[in-house]
Amino acid sequence: MEKKIVKTTCTRDCPNSCGILAWVENDRVVKLTGNKEHPLNNGRTCVKCNHYLERVYHRERITYPLKKVQGKFIRISWEEALDEIAGKIKEICQTKSPESILYYQGFGARTALKLVNKRFFNLLGKTTVTKGTICGGTGESSQNLDFGTRISHDLKDYENSNSMILWGRNPVATGVNLVPMIENIKARKGKVVLIDPVNTQTAPLCTLHLKPKPGTDAYLALALSRILHDEGVADNDFLQNHCLNYEAYKRIVYSRTAEEYAALCNVPSEQIFAVAEVLKEMKPTAFVLGWGLHRWEYAHTTLRAIDALGAAAGSIGVAGGGVSQGFEEYAPYDWSIWGDELQPKRRRFYMQLLGEELKNASPKIEMAMITAGNPVSMLPNANRTKEALSEVPFLVAAGHFLDDTGILADIFLPVTTFLEEKDIAASYGHSLIGPINPAIPPLGECKSDFEIFMELGKRFDFAPEYVKPLDEWLEIIMKPTLERGISLQQIFNGGAYNPDTPKVPYLDKHFPTSTGKFQLMKDFELPEGRDLDYKYQLMSIAPKDWLCSELSLEEQTTLLPVKINAEEGLKLGLVEGKVCIVENQFGAIRCIAEFDGEQRKDLVVIPRGGWGQAGRNINELTRGLVSKVGDGTPYYETRVNVRSV
Repeated sequence: MEKKIVKTTCTRDCPNSCGILAWVENDRVVKLTGNKEHPLNNGRTCVKCNHYLERVYHRERITYPLKKVQGKFIRISWEEALDEIAGKIKEICQTKSPESILYYQGFGARTALKLVNKRFFNLLGKTTVTKGTICGGTGESSQNLDFGTRISHDLKDYENSNSMILWGRNPVATGVNLVPMIENIKARKGKVVLIDPVNTQTAPLCTLHLKPKPGTDAYLALALSRILHDEGVADNDFLQNHCLNYEAYKRIVYSRTAEEYAALCNVPSEQIFAVAEVLKEMKPTAFVLGWGLHRWEYAHTTLRAIDALGAAAGSIGVAGGGVSQGFEEYAPYDWSIWGDELQPKRRRFYMQLLGEELKNASPKIEMAMITAGNPVSMLPNANRTKEALSEVPFLVAAGHFLDDTGILADIFLPVTTFLEEKDIAASYGHSLIGPINPAIPPLGECKSDFEIFMELGKRFDFAPEYVKPLDEWLEIIMKPTLERGISLQQIFNGGAYNPDTPKVPYLDKHFPTSTGKFQLMKDFELPEGRDLDYKYQLMSIAPKDWLCSELSLEEQTTLLPVKINAEEGLKLGLVEGKVCIVENQFGAIRCIAEFDGEQRKDLVVIPRGGWGQAGRNINELTRGLVSKVGDGTPYYETRVNVRSV
């Protein structure tokens, strides 16, 4: 029996990007474990990784190309599939316009070679692509307004923290590598504070848990800053000598009392003063932000208020401090490989408004190709997205399963998992560049995105410029990193830190802004919520047990749970464990009522990522909207009612 252990990296839409060991016997992975030599996950894995092999070898996985004929899928060869796709592209380019072709690239697999996908469409001409993001654009853009270029603290630096504020972050479910840092701080008699409206799995690990009214975190940040100022313990040296707009920011802080801010965010004043004591007495404090914070239309106000609080608390530019959310995962790469400069005036659709954009497009989209994504499940206003994609005359989807998007395709292309590929992975949760070494040959006839686009590229006249061996493309894409002394071999042997990312940013108190100073907020925008005719704020959160919409139908035989305050549930006549209806102006779904006596009364919580095929798509209720900064997706600007069946 042939056995081997292969070092690789989890490439899924997750900040951990863990180092993984694939244990292989006779070309079959028999188990996945954490790589103990990996400096961040140190041998740990999450439940989602532990069950990933079930996905790889699942009987529902598609392992050969499919074509829809008279409403049913039939098996075809790769030659047939690629010839038909190439033929359709050429026909549209010749008889209509490249603009009538849409490419949608999701975030389901995040690797270096994915950069060449979009280049294919740039070489074709002015094809239509997407803009905006359903991921972290708002957080990054908002923090860039303050820091110039936001840089988070290395996870290991939290060993220098005497306290931590987890603001909207749920590491037990979505950040396994952060959990030991929390435990380390507590072991050293430090305190960890959770600020989150939801009773998450992380709450039991924390010393304090504040539950602000959803969307009002900015008021809580200003309350804490007001207390630090009132008590004369704000970091005046940093605020006065290393910041712009201090007087304007101070006017915002002093526009209300701490007690007035407490009323606005609906948090007891004594809890806010308790957190202020932590900030005063347990320095340095690390502020670690979650991605839920940017799922609001005016999320930049909240993020900038928290950044400013970090400045007032003396947490900026010090070991063990920081206001950290994420990293630039494309930093190790040569971004020009995307080829966007080839088509500077092309048409771009907002990703989060895809349904509306398709419906209103002129010229109409005649063909769409979707890779690494399941927009029908993951975009807001799912019913509109589904309807619009159903009307595209020729739809190509690449994936593992016939999910809510795949089932609509005219041609479905089966792609490999990270266990069947060679590539390189950076991360938006840390600065380590990880290897993707193939553990097994591709299952069935599956091909990687890279192989698919190289094969397509051979059918066009730009093939000499575009079609290159995998290793040659990696050399090109990784050029910025290679020029800084990191070799590909070093990465494939186990990984390497991005040499441009410091463990502790801004130690010299110099910021990459036009003045070299930290830019405090000088305006405050936070309008009242919308759709107040609907009683509950919908929090569609990342679950612990699955990642985005990476599921099979077999795993979705029960309805999604809707967690509601127990008293509210009884008032509504709900029965715990029984079916209820969650609805608003966009749609309605059936859920199983789950009571929580400690949950806020003004919200309901439902996990995201389920499929509409199984009656579990929470995005049938969410609002299509673009955030004011960063072109992000304000999923939480959604209100619902709940009723019994």
